[in-house]
Amino acid sequence: MADTETVWGEIDGRVITFPMRVEEMNAATLLFTVPADEAAALLPGEAFEVVEVAPGRAQMVIALCDYVRNPWGDYDEVNLGFLARPAGASEDVIGSFVYRMPVNQEFTREAGNRVMGFPKTVERIDVDYSDSTVAFRLAFDGRPTLGVTLPRAAATGAPESIDAVSYSYLDGVPYGTTLSMEMGTGFPDPTEVVIEVGDGPVADELRRLGLPAVPDMVTWGEGLAATFHLGHPV
Repeated sequence: MADTETVWGEIDGRVITFPMRVEEMNAATLLFTVPADEAAALLPGEAFEVVEVAPGRAQMVIALCDYVRNPWGDYDEVNLGFLARPAGASEDVIGSFVYRMPVNQEFTREAGNRVMGFPKTVERIDVDYSDSTVAFRLAFDGRPTLGVTLPRAAATGAPESIDAVSYSYLDGVPYGTTLSMEMGTGFPDPTEVVIEVGDGPVADELRRLGLPAVPDMVTWGEGLAATFHLGHPV
């Protein structure tokens, strides 16, 4: 049965409806094991806690997204976050908390902030493709902050769909947005991923987490799809 369409409202004359279906995107996901105390220091408020994947260790997730066909625009996005759960929840509850979510278009910034409580800011993001590689470059306030270059590894099979929840604060209220997202089945060799950390406050955050470093795992996919559902307080 198809999901019932829900109209959230309008932003700048554009109707916001859910489920919000992303028809096409290219995306890389990089996983890193980082100090749990440094990760916890980047989570705002007290409603959520980082998931420890080992004593004193958390998992950082960097998602690099080139949205090609999306109801909220053709834009690029960098997600910096951690596996997390509501504070005090049982160990089987695992989602993610993105503490920084720069994008390079204003509409998706406003929509993400107002509708989902995501911490989107408009920054410079450049995405460059060659026949064999893709490079994402992020700058805050004109300062080169993070560069990631990785092989465009060929898919080893059909995209894998995962169901997840992304936590945030919407108008100060702890909030969860459920989504179903395809993950690419291209697996670049982590040692072939080039990560550059620049300067400025955000770069300093990344250095405290141990970057640049070789990722634990990397995935890449092209022509992926995703569905975002209307969220709810948690």
